[in-house]
Order: sequence, then C-alpha cells, then structure tokens
Amino acid sequence: MVTRAGRVRTFINSLHGILLAFPVALYPAALVSDIAYLNTAVIQWTNFSSWLLAGANVFAGLVLAWALISLIAGRASHTRARGIFYLIVIAVMFVAGVLNSFQHARDGWHSVGSFGLALSIACTILALIAAIIAYSSTYHEENRP
Repeated sequence: MVTRAGRVRTFINSLHGILLAFPVALYPAALVSDIAYLNTAVIQWTNFSSWLLAGANVFAGLVLAWALISLIAGRASHTRARGIFYLIVIAVMFVAGVLNSFQHARDGWHSVGSFGLALSIACTILALIAAIIAYSSTYHEENRP
C-alpha cells in the first residue's frame, strides 16, 4: 500500500528570512521619509532616508549573497526556477538601492527629487515582491511505501 505524504515549506530558511525582513522594512521607511521631505523640505528627512537606505543596502547585500550561494549549492529542482527569479529580484533591488543611495548623497533638493523618489518606490516594490516569493509556501507531495 502506497501512502501519500505532503508537507508545506517556505522557499527560504529562517535566518535568510530574518535578513530579508530588514530591506522589507527599511526600503518602505526610506520611501516614507522621502515623501515627508518632499512635503516639508526639512533637510533632516533626507538624512533619515540616507541612513535607512544604508541599512537596507547592507542587509540586501547579505540576502543577495545568501540567495546566490543557495542557488549555486543546488536546492530541490522544483524550486530552481523560483530561486533564479528570486535572485534576479534581489539583485535588481540591491542595484536600485545602491543607485538610490548615490542619489541621496547629492546636495539639497536634488537628493530626492523625482528620480530619487522613483528609485525609492522601485526598491520598496522589489522588496515586497522578494518577500512574497520568499515567504510563500510550496506544497511538496511524496509517495511512501
């Protein structure tokens, strides 16, 4: 008699998930502080954004390295395409975050502007997409004798 056993598991392990939680929280916070700066013109908001982006980029780099190593180490074949897509999203998020940090390093009103705001929006959306990919679960079914 063959029984079917199924299990639900997430795409990433718990430590990877903790590292991913930082960009997911810090990129939207930088977006909010950019919006606050555009509405108030108080220069301190750009300083907040710069520090938030620095923290998000550090953890995004760690997540990128972890995702690359996980992909090279070879996880299960049913998650390979998902891993490649996840790696691409994380890589684009990291590059956009670094560009956003360079943009925020500029002086005065040009530090945010429309390009800085667009980069902050892109980083936020990419971080949320990465979280959806990473935290969504997969159902794996096995046949056991």
